[in-house]
Amino acid sequence: MMKLLFAANRFPYPPYRGDKLKIYNLAKRLSVKHELHLLTFLEDETDLQYLEELKKIFTEIHLVKLPKKQSYWNVLKGIMSTKPLQVAYFESAAMHEKVKDLLHQHTYDAVHVQHLRMAQYFEHQYQVPRILDLPDAYSLYWKRRIEATSGFKKIFNSIEFKRVKKYEQVLNRFNQTLVCSKEDKNWLEQEQHIHKVGILPNGVDTTTFHNIAHDYTQEKTILFTGNMDYAPNVDAVQYFAKEIFPILQQQFPKVKFVIAGQRPVEAVLALQSDSIEVTGFIKDLKEVYKTAAIVVAPLRFGAGTQNKVLEAMAMAVPVVSMNVGFQGLNIESGEGVILATDTTTFIKACSGLLADKAQRQTVGEMGKRVIQTQFDWDVVSDKLIQYFNLILRKA
Repeated sequence: MMKLLFAANRFPYPPYRGDKLKIYNLAKRLSVKHELHLLTFLEDETDLQYLEELKKIFTEIHLVKLPKKQSYWNVLKGIMSTKPLQVAYFESAAMHEKVKDLLHQHTYDAVHVQHLRMAQYFEHQYQVPRILDLPDAYSLYWKRRIEATSGFKKIFNSIEFKRVKKYEQVLNRFNQTLVCSKEDKNWLEQEQHIHKVGILPNGVDTTTFHNIAHDYTQEKTILFTGNMDYAPNVDAVQYFAKEIFPILQQQFPKVKFVIAGQRPVEAVLALQSDSIEVTGFIKDLKEVYKTAAIVVAPLRFGAGTQNKVLEAMAMAVPVVSMNVGFQGLNIESGEGVILATDTTTFIKACSGLLADKAQRQTVGEMGKRVIQTQFDWDVVSDKLIQYFNLILRKA
């Protein structure tokens, strides 16, 4: 049994999307055989209602308050520095003190540090083995944001990219860095000269996202899921709604586009029409996937592995995806996901699936098999244990 500290940048409950989803599912499985402690920020007092859920997993939970006004002040100060603003946002003297106290009070076998934002608190804690677990190669993410924007946004993204690219050298101070995909690993090694980079993919809870027999006769619903205040998702649905969906409507007049995800911003809400639905928060996404003919992931920037793609595959729903969302899957096009690299090929792939029930079923069922062998959270958590054992042997 190991005694492990999980340091998360976000309060990991409810585990609906993104960072919270990964931390919660990994910790839930590791807690069966290991003693876990949680250290995280408390940005919203309403999260305290979920403490009892986290106590089922973590022996100790340590919260450091980070009011929004402090974060905004951190960003203002950060403008005058060379540190990425995403990192500056999470600066906290109280967190530095809490880390020092915990490492003095406890003898942890290792620490799991989530996200580049939390690296600042553990980069010099050489007395304990540390894994830095990243959702993606952050500099690659910002590079793609530059390519997908213009005007003031492009200027801002260029500045943040340069800051992140320089700051990412902090990764070499950790015993092990983990990213979601081979693409992210190659970028960090080849472009950033980061050592000891491993792959830990995102996973899927196959007890939640499973479909005994998907109804492939459904041919009217194109689905997109994700947090709808997240810039890559906002860009993706605008791009799809304006450049792809109208052409598909000409071929399939009854088709509709459903955008399912919490916190839709004004730009997303503005897309609503008779044929485009913006649902807002959906508690049980599984039920939405069941209604879909296809799921689309037309992301033009971002990095890592997309939960929307994995969940659809687990539900045996065929996916059409740009490079972002596909590269981290270690599959061939058609094995659950059809790769489309531009607008023309994206339209063709969607059209082919909407027109052919047999193709929908073939692609969908292949995706489900991929999930069961590579991306089930049980499989992913076993890989994380292997990385812990690796750094402990080297310590």
